[in-house]
Amino acid sequence: MGYFESIFASELPHRAVAVYMYLRGRADKERSCWPAIGTIVRELKMSHSTVKRALDDLVGAGYLKKEFRYRENGSHTSNLYIID
Repeated sequence: MGYFESIFASELPHRAVAVYMYLRGRADKERSCWPAIGTIVRELKMSHSTVKRALDDLVGAGYLKKEFRYRENGSHTSNLYIID
């Protein structure tokens, strides 16, 4: 079974499927990537709120883990996304 078959068969909205495919294409060998939400918005031509909802959909369905990343001074930087 290919890695897209499961998500295509899911009941997730198309926004989540598109974001999943985008992240899968950006992921390294460890299935990790860290694009900024603004980058995803620009490249997929979706709104900021749509991308955030899609990420929440993917996390809730177990297709994605999201880890917050911080700079040394404690400020937030990009999120780390791990594809399950």
